[in-house]
Amino acid sequence: MRVGLVCPYSLDVPGGVQNHVHDLASSLQRHGHAVSVLAPAGPSGGLPEYVVPAGRAVPVPYNGSVARLTFGPLSMSRARRWLRAGGFDVVHVHEPTTPSLSMLVLAASEVPVVATFHTATERSRALAAAAGFLGPTLDKIAVRIAVSELARRTLVRHLGGTAVVVPNGLFVERFAGRSADPVYASPGGTLAFLGRFDESRKGLRVLLEAFERVVEKRPEARLLVAGRGTASDARRRLSRSTRERVEFLGAVSDETRAELLASADVFVAPNLGGESFGIVLIEAMAAGTAVVASDIPAFRAVLDGGRFGWHFRNGDADDLAGAVLAVLDDPDAAERVAAGAREVWRYDWGSVSRRIQQVYASVSTSSARRTMEPYSSSRSPR
Repeated sequence: MRVGLVCPYSLDVPGGVQNHVHDLASSLQRHGHAVSVLAPAGPSGGLPEYVVPAGRAVPVPYNGSVARLTFGPLSMSRARRWLRAGGFDVVHVHEPTTPSLSMLVLAASEVPVVATFHTATERSRALAAAAGFLGPTLDKIAVRIAVSELARRTLVRHLGGTAVVVPNGLFVERFAGRSADPVYASPGGTLAFLGRFDESRKGLRVLLEAFERVVEKRPEARLLVAGRGTASDARRRLSRSTRERVEFLGAVSDETRAELLASADVFVAPNLGGESFGIVLIEAMAAGTAVVASDIPAFRAVLDGGRFGWHFRNGDADDLAGAVLAVLDDPDAAERVAAGAREVWRYDWGSVSRRIQQVYASVSTSSARRTMEPYSSSRSPR
């Protein structure tokens, strides 16, 4: 099958949707499909050969973050040219209500279109606006996918209709079975944070405040912060005595990311909201690391309300410190961590990709609107 994937956000900057599209493309190729990805990207190079750059993107504030989008007549011309050259059996667009390439490709496509919706929020201005002026265009979508039950509810609330839930995927083997690197070790316990910490919704401020309390009990504890952001601004939030216990690693490679997670004693996700899933929690679980996460709905869903990790009250630094200390002192924590490591296999791309291919097959056999089998958290993918 010839599959065209469309990412609305620039591939020059890492992000959840971008990583999803990259990994889905790789998984589909493993299954023998011909794949082409259209996405905003600059001329810097370094992109996989299956990516067709659609030009530079413009940064736009969106959902507490900054989305890099491309739009306009030139982008539409490139989208149409890509569609003509691709000869696709199915086109799979992501976030089609975002004013970027996915919306343009959806409007121009003459072959079956599958759309994945990633957003999960009580109120989405993009979806609300799309319901008003994109109605006929959205009707071209043969099957709608939501990456979580929260995303499905957001979609149905704003646009009506139905959607099948297929979660984000992970190449679990990239994280599982790794040995801890002693360079990250600390006798007081090593905590890890991964994310763009210059975005307030990622919650680093709460973690730094909590870490002050952790160090009071465990003076040799260590916090490793990996991701994009201005370290000097974050350091100013720390007391002089704690500052030397926090290391800012900057943006790290995928290999270093996996090593860091496997070596940490606790991975902390203090996100304040705006998350539809929580792939970084899955990565930490796959690496065999204890996960402490805020109790936002998306994270509660991934950790099954605490069955596969530990929660703290969203935004509460004292509660976060207490949760981290409890995990470090819990002799039975390994049992919950092991359960989480088994659970993540249901998110492996080998399973998730097969589910998406079922959707593609339903489109290609002219039965796209049939009811898909619901995705069940209890079903074993292995």
